[in-house]
Amino acid sequence: MKKLRILSIFTALAIGSSLLAGCGSSSPDKSSAADSAGNDSSVVNIAIQPSAAFVPLYVARENGWIEEALKEQGVEVVWNEFESGPPMNESLASGSSDIGVMGDVPAVSSIAAGQDNEIIAMAADGAKSYAMLVSADSTITTPADLKGKKIGTTVGSTGHNLTDKLLAENNLDINSDVELVNIATGDAASVLSTGAVDAVAIWEPNVTRLVADGTAKIIGEGPDCGLLGVNPIIARAEYAKNNPEVIRVIIEQYARGVAALDNLDEETKNKVAKDLSLDADLLSDVTAKYDYTVVISDADVENLQDTIAFLVKIGNLEKEYTIDDYVKKEYVENADVAQYLK
Repeated sequence: MKKLRILSIFTALAIGSSLLAGCGSSSPDKSSAADSAGNDSSVVNIAIQPSAAFVPLYVARENGWIEEALKEQGVEVVWNEFESGPPMNESLASGSSDIGVMGDVPAVSSIAAGQDNEIIAMAADGAKSYAMLVSADSTITTPADLKGKKIGTTVGSTGHNLTDKLLAENNLDINSDVELVNIATGDAASVLSTGAVDAVAIWEPNVTRLVADGTAKIIGEGPDCGLLGVNPIIARAEYAKNNPEVIRVIIEQYARGVAALDNLDEETKNKVAKDLSLDADLLSDVTAKYDYTVVISDADVENLQDTIAFLVKIGNLEKEYTIDDYVKKEYVENADVAQYLK
């Protein structure tokens, strides 16, 4: 039996960061004018990260829709840019950000750590946005072929969860049948091309980019193992409580961004693609892998609960808690998303 061994390749990831691992590495928080008590109604600080799960928010930002919609309320919009969920959580905890978009792992981890956050809407469900890849010339064709092989993923991330589920679906055990290698998702191409690992489990837009340039091929995806791949919109509870109208506007403009995806003008498409470091011609291929839902479904809540169970299983959380206690569907219910989502 092979003992699980966690290695670090190219990018060393701190154990503490693994708890809140999301997508990629962190970038500095740019600015903040928000009251840490959540009482400043004159500004909203929105945390954003370059994941394809949040394309509608980038569309709204590039068109200035949120700024325009909040002008009558006299609310200034400040955009805080990050490359992953963990530093975004730090920004929310300090009051430097009021609302953020992130993957399921950092969302549930922040609440487990005691942050007073709420899930106020769903940015996207993206089962097909998570995939296991091997090099394009690999003889490996299914996850079942990975026994005794090395798999690279960001430990503690949804990619890690995907790996666990895909292996189990193919009668393999993540703790004994494979060697798990801790990587940053940006290193996926390097570790595959050098043979440092046999497979990687990553997410969009990296999946489409590596397949399109001939580096890799897909051998498994979220739908193959029941992974929904939820990406919540979260807010500091105190800010949301004190500024429900601001929350309503942001949710509505996110829905407007969803509605615009099928008919993006070239200028916006190019800007959003640049935000994601993606070829504009690939943007529609990437967004097609998501269901930009806005509304929080029962399946979303169940998958968030499953994520909590996974984090407990791998030792990143001490115990399970009920995520439904922190899901506030009323914010979407009070927003007029139907005007955009027919």
